[in-house]
Amino acid sequence: MSCEDQPRSGRPSTCRKVCSAINADRRRTIDEISEITGLSLSSCKRMLTERAAEKFVPRLLTKDQKNNRLNVCYDLKGKVGNDPQFLSKVVTGDEPWCYG
Repeated sequence: MSCEDQPRSGRPSTCRKVCSAINADRRRTIDEISEITGLSLSSCKRMLTERAAEKFVPRLLTKDQKNNRLNVCYDLKGKVGNDPQFLSKVVTGDEPWCYG
């Protein structure tokens, strides 16, 4: 079993096109992403807000999503204060493949 994405035939998904455009330059506007991908502005905005907002576009998060992020940060800060070795136990990884 592997975490690698297996090659597939056919066109890449539209969400993958949007994510690739963002990964190339995270300062791109929705207009630029629309032009690069050939998708409509509304399609690009929908994909960004529904699928990739948490990762790529923090300004589009809802109030609840922002509060959740803040609460998680406070929890992590508290755990680090109680256990200085806590961060050495955290497993991190590159997640862009999840959005394809």
